[in-house]
Amino acid sequence: MGLIETNTKTVERAILVALITDAVGRDKVEEHLEELEMLTTTAGAETVFKVVQDRFRIDPAYYIGRGKAEEIAQLVELNEINLVIFDDDLNPTQVRNLEKIINKKILDRSGLILDIFASHAKTKESKTQVELAQLQYLLPRLTRAWTHLSKQYGGIGTKGPGETQIETDRRIIRTRISKLKEKLKQIEQQHQTKSQSRHNYINATLVGYTNAGKSTLINLLTDAEVLAENKLFATLDSTTRQYEIGRNKKMLISDTVGFIRKLPAHLVASFKTTLNVVRDADIILHVIDISNDYFDEHIQVVDQTLKELKCEKKPAVYIFNKVDMLKDKSRIEYIREKYPDSIMVSAVKGINISKLKAKLLNIYEEKFTVTRMEFDINQSKIIARIYELAEVLSAEYDEDKVIIEYRTSSSNNQRIKKLINSNKGE
Repeated sequence: MGLIETNTKTVERAILVALITDAVGRDKVEEHLEELEMLTTTAGAETVFKVVQDRFRIDPAYYIGRGKAEEIAQLVELNEINLVIFDDDLNPTQVRNLEKIINKKILDRSGLILDIFASHAKTKESKTQVELAQLQYLLPRLTRAWTHLSKQYGGIGTKGPGETQIETDRRIIRTRISKLKEKLKQIEQQHQTKSQSRHNYINATLVGYTNAGKSTLINLLTDAEVLAENKLFATLDSTTRQYEIGRNKKMLISDTVGFIRKLPAHLVASFKTTLNVVRDADIILHVIDISNDYFDEHIQVVDQTLKELKCEKKPAVYIFNKVDMLKDKSRIEYIREKYPDSIMVSAVKGINISKLKAKLLNIYEEKFTVTRMEFDINQSKIIARIYELAEVLSAEYDEDKVIIEYRTSSSNNQRIKKLINSNKGE
C-alpha cells in the first residue's frame, strides 16, 4: 500500500467551515480560517466559500448543527463544490453524519495536513512516516467511501468468513501499520548510529512554526541548498549541515519540519525519527516570523510541541526572522522587553546575521574547550579514548612522548581527565 494521495490533476473547489464558541472567539477563528485557506491552497484546492457558525459549543453529532450542515449541502449543490474542509478534527460519527447530508468528500484540518505531507514527502523515511500517520488517522474513520483497500491485495485468502468490506480494510490497515512501525524502528537505529558519530560537535537544531524561514536561514549559514519556498511545509525531511564558525571551530546545524497549531498527535508520533534531531540538540534555535501578527501564538505552539517531545528544558535562542517585512516597528520594542536575549534578523536580506554568528560563536566557546596534553607513547588506552571522545587537532610525536591537542565538550573533557587520573598509579 502506498501513500494515499488526493488527485490534484483538476483543482478541487472547497468550502471551509469553522466554529465560534465560548472557548474560541471570532478574531482567532478568522485567523485560523486564513491559515486553513493557505493549507487548502498548498494542497492544490481553491477556496470558494468560508462558513462560520456561532454556537455555544461543538455539536457532538455534526460538529456544526444539522441545519447548518443542510445549508452547506445546498451551497455544495448550487456551486459545484466537491470538498468541505473543517478547521477542527472531526470524530468518526461526525464524519459519517456529515457525509450522509452533504454527500461530498469531508475533510478536517488533520486530514488536510496529512494530504500536504503526502505530496511533499520525497525520501523513503518521510514517505514511511506520512503513510503511517495517514493510516492511523484513517483507521477509526473508515466509511463506505474508503472500501477499496482490499482490492489492492485481491485474490483468495484476503477475506475472512462473514467479514464486511470495512472489517477487511481495517485488518489490512492494522497489518500495514505494524510493518511501517517496524520499518521506522530500523530507520531510528540507523539515526542513532549517525548521532553517536556527532558527539565531537555542538548540535544546534532549527525549530519554528511552518514558513518562519528556517530553511532560508540554514541555507544562508551553511550553503545547504534546502528547498525554501513561501508556502507551508515546503520541507519535511531533517537536513544536517556543518557550519564553520571560525578557524577549527565547527558546529552541526539541523533543519526539520515546521510546526503548526492543531498538529495531529499521530503525525508528531510518526515523525519521531525525524524529530530526533531536536532531542539530540545541545541548543535549539527557535525561528519566529516577526512579521506575522500572531507570532506570540506561534511561539506558544512551538513551545508546546517541544514540551510534547520532552525538549522544553533545552537551552534555546529566539531568532526573530523577516524583520525586513515588519510594518509595525513598535513590535521591535515589545520583543526586546519580552525576549531580551533574542536576535532580530532577515535571512533573505542578510540583516543582523553577523550578530547571530557572534551568538553562535559564544555558544560554541561556552560548550567546547581546546586542551593540549603530553602522554607517554605506551598510554595507548587513554590516547584511543581521546580519539573517541574528542576531535584531535594535532598529534606531535617526540621519541617516547606524544603531545595531543584536542577539542571536545566540557563533559567529555571531564571524562578524559578522570581516565587520566585513574591511570596515574598504574
